[in-house]
Amino acid sequence: MNSNLSDLLKRTDRVMSGSNGWHADPNLSSASGSYLGSVHVGVDLGTAYTVLIVLDENFQPIAGDYEFAQVVRDGLVVDFVGAVDLLRRMKSKVESKLGFQLTSAATAYPPGVAQVEVRATANVLNGADLDCSSLIDEPSAANNVLQIKDGAIVDVGGGTTGIAVFKDGKAVYTADEPTGGTHFSLVIAGSTGLSFEEAEALKKDPKEQARLFPVIRPVMEKVATIINRHVEGYRVDKLYLVGGTCSFPGMDEVIQEMTGIETFLPGNPLFVTPLGIAMNN
Repeated sequence: MNSNLSDLLKRTDRVMSGSNGWHADPNLSSASGSYLGSVHVGVDLGTAYTVLIVLDENFQPIAGDYEFAQVVRDGLVVDFVGAVDLLRRMKSKVESKLGFQLTSAATAYPPGVAQVEVRATANVLNGADLDCSSLIDEPSAANNVLQIKDGAIVDVGGGTTGIAVFKDGKAVYTADEPTGGTHFSLVIAGSTGLSFEEAEALKKDPKEQARLFPVIRPVMEKVATIINRHVEGYRVDKLYLVGGTCSFPGMDEVIQEMTGIETFLPGNPLFVTPLGIAMNN
């Protein structure tokens, strides 16, 4: 696994929060402080969050933005105009930080989606004045960062759980099924009488998460059931969790308990796949 993963994710957290951008290298910055090196750009159109991230020529994060937006459902673009408008807005914000325009980006898709949906994802980038330089499946993007040889990557996003089994660094099996963070929010809304939006906000409140854990544990167990079904027949000794949903406290413990497989959770799982997408640009 990537020995620099912890440092990379910590830096990504700082960059995405706006508290720390790229470090000015005299050879890669202008007199005004603008970055002059080459960049790698990735766009992750998720069910819950859309993420745009920019890496420098050494594949270190230097700028980015992310927003909650339901323009994609279960890996399918359901609001094309909304997705384009959102990405245009995010692109403009990141460009103002960098001091130059972004012209191309890579993006990704869940395993198993139809080619027409893959093209729709690329067309969102084109609509936002970003040439789609490459398309990669989400688990392979995540492994650009994790660099695992053997095991399974489990990407639990807003709407789906994607699974990829790796042997000798190559994906030998991929699958994707509905169930993710959106289902957490639906269960919370149903048990509390709150609206979906209110339940979504409550889910993210660290002060409420211990109280909500018993409510959403059955959804976590369903994710574990999905994992068990798809890794059956393969020798999988370790699971690597990515995707924003996995950041809910206790998620990794439930997965390990229900699957019986050692489970690893990186620092901020939300940004693993977007980083890997950008590395493909």
